[in-house]
Amino acid sequence: MSWFVKDIISAIEEFAPIPLQESWDNSGLLVGDSYNKIDSAVISIDVTETVVDDAIKHGEGLIIAHHPLIFGGLKRLNGNTDVERAIIKAIKNNVAIYAAHTNIDSVKNGVSWKMAQKIGLKNVNTLQPQKGLLKKLITFIPTNDLQIVQQAIFAAGAGHIGNYDSCGFTISGTGSFKGDEQTNPYKGVKGKLHTETEIRFETIFPSYLQNRVIHALLQAHPYEEVAYDVYSLDNTHPNVGIGVVGELETPEESISFLKRLKEVFACETLKYTYPHKNKVSKIALVGGAGSNYLKYAMAAGADVFISGDFKYHQFFEAENKITIADIGHYESEQYTKELFYEIVTNKFSKFALRLSDVKTNPVNYLF
Repeated sequence: MSWFVKDIISAIEEFAPIPLQESWDNSGLLVGDSYNKIDSAVISIDVTETVVDDAIKHGEGLIIAHHPLIFGGLKRLNGNTDVERAIIKAIKNNVAIYAAHTNIDSVKNGVSWKMAQKIGLKNVNTLQPQKGLLKKLITFIPTNDLQIVQQAIFAAGAGHIGNYDSCGFTISGTGSFKGDEQTNPYKGVKGKLHTETEIRFETIFPSYLQNRVIHALLQAHPYEEVAYDVYSLDNTHPNVGIGVVGELETPEESISFLKRLKEVFACETLKYTYPHKNKVSKIALVGGAGSNYLKYAMAAGADVFISGDFKYHQFFEAENKITIADIGHYESEQYTKELFYEIVTNKFSKFALRLSDVKTNPVNYLF
């Protein structure tokens, strides 16, 4: 069955909205037409010329990747680099390239959550919740119309707090208004002051949904002119942020846990600081290059911090208070391919989707 490229993308972005990516990132549709019809796609961590060749060989019209093929600006496109050759081949063969990077790192059940699942963590929470993402909506609704307007606002994505949805607050009061000769008031008579029993309704929403939430409010509200306020909040968003922290089902001996970690993530090598405890139970982790989040793992009281790309001097920062386990950048993110597969097939069960078997990890080890 064929679908538009944009249909497949919409499933991913519903799970991991593009506005959640870091300012330096370049997630999204990087090559191709979103209105191209495709009947299959391939998933890879990276996009290389070999990955594009593989997609062409299998007749796949879309490559879904974790790492963006294009990070900086391209000043020329003449095939002198692997990136340029990959783009040229993709365009010539009508292969679209899409990437979800730090946006899928930042959401609940994203990259780090998948890592936590692989090692069997329980009671998992976001390690460093994002601040300044939430806004509050306050509006005033005639009593009899409260339920309809509430439902529309919630359906637009407002009212989520942690694992709860449809969260809001109401209080009754009296509103007043007087319309001029150009008005057609829902209640009262134009030219005369009218008072109406109204419900003050408050709820919160992520800032990137503001246009959708306000549109839903205006469409559902019965008044010609709708009074509402929007405030930015300093609250952290519990389900958006980098990394996770959780607990093992039962404490494990430190070295045994590190050996299990090496096996789970198929690491050819694993770098670590000397275990500061005989047994570990609280584990923090960040997919990819997460060394800068060590301080948050320590603040959370984690026994082990798992990530990739630690520099030599950063290992000293453990200060015998936490064990650092550097499992490698690619190794930590490899299961993101499974995550993409689950997201897309949950919505498009008959869409042909394949996990690429092209080895894109640029790091090799000599033993």
